Amino acid sequence: MSLIHPDNWIWDFWFATDPPDYHVFFLQAPRSLRDESKRHFHVSIGHAVSQDLQQWQILPDALHPAADKQSAWDNYTTWTGSILQHEGRWYLFYTGGSRNEQGLIQRIGLATSSDLINWTRHPDNPILELDTRWYETLDLSHWHDQAWRDPWVFKHSQENRFHMLITARANYGNFDGRGVIGQAVSEDLLEWEVLPPLTEPGFFGHMEVPQMIRYDQQNYLLFSTPGSCFSAQSLEHPGLPPQTGTFYLTTDSKKPSFRGHLAHPLLADQQGTFYSAKLIQTLYGEWKCLAVKAFGKDGTFNGSLTDPLSVTFSRDGRIRIQTTLDD
Repeated sequence: MSLIHPDNWIWDFWFATDPPDYHVFFLQAPRSLRDESKRHFHVSIGHAVSQDLQQWQILPDALHPAADKQSAWDNYTTWTGSILQHEGRWYLFYTGGSRNEQGLIQRIGLATSSDLINWTRHPDNPILELDTRWYETLDLSHWHDQAWRDPWVFKHSQENRFHMLITARANYGNFDGRGVIGQAVSEDLLEWEVLPPLTEPGFFGHMEVPQMIRYDQQNYLLFSTPGSCFSAQSLEHPGLPPQTGTFYLTTDSKKPSFRGHLAHPLLADQQGTFYSAKLIQTLYGEWKCLAVKAFGKDGTFNGSLTDPLSVTFSRDGRIRIQTTLDD
């Protein structure tokens, strides 16, 4: 069965594979809040484990806001991140926000673990903040936050260094379309150099929870956005109707540049049935997709994960998910 927490809503999630186990980490908030719009500021990072991506065991929470520390940069929110293993340790990158700033200014921090269960915050957190040369700072007359979140970290096989993809906003262009995927690079996962955006602004107010995968010489960049964040420029393209869900860009270049590429829907519709979809390659080499079950037809928030959905990569470079939006 799909991952449903009896007490908490679940939304954005990410994986760590430690054979024979699949670990999933996810944002969670109490269902007792009743109003799902409050979940973002009553959040912690939950954890579950499975050997088939279907039967899940809930484990102890991974991380909570440092609410007992008045000056902590992450004493209000611990949001979306990613995990990878390096030299025998697990690195959990996550987004943090402080109560003093009402969670409006986002930064990226790090926690490490030897067992995926017990996590220790890095003493030099936050390890990464935006660079004003390319990225927009807080201006509530233009946007509702200072976006610098959802770090997706991977090791680049050709460059032999680590890349981080980040939900960000460019500091130029029309305000309704400044959403970009920011990026940074590192040799050791601790010291990071911020680079210009990987994508160009114009189409979306924000591009959330990014993921990069490679399949058959193609690079696929996934991101999620609500239909309300489609810009006026994007509405001029009849091939990209405003929907809520997960989309992707693709390129076959060795050093990917997604500038000028039109996004394709992966799992998207008008009501926002699914969100924050992720692709994962199983231990048997198959590709699967999981997504957040978000809003039902009556507008209620489901707050759980789907079962694994079958994935097909077609010859034209498109990704096909074998499901219907009624699932």
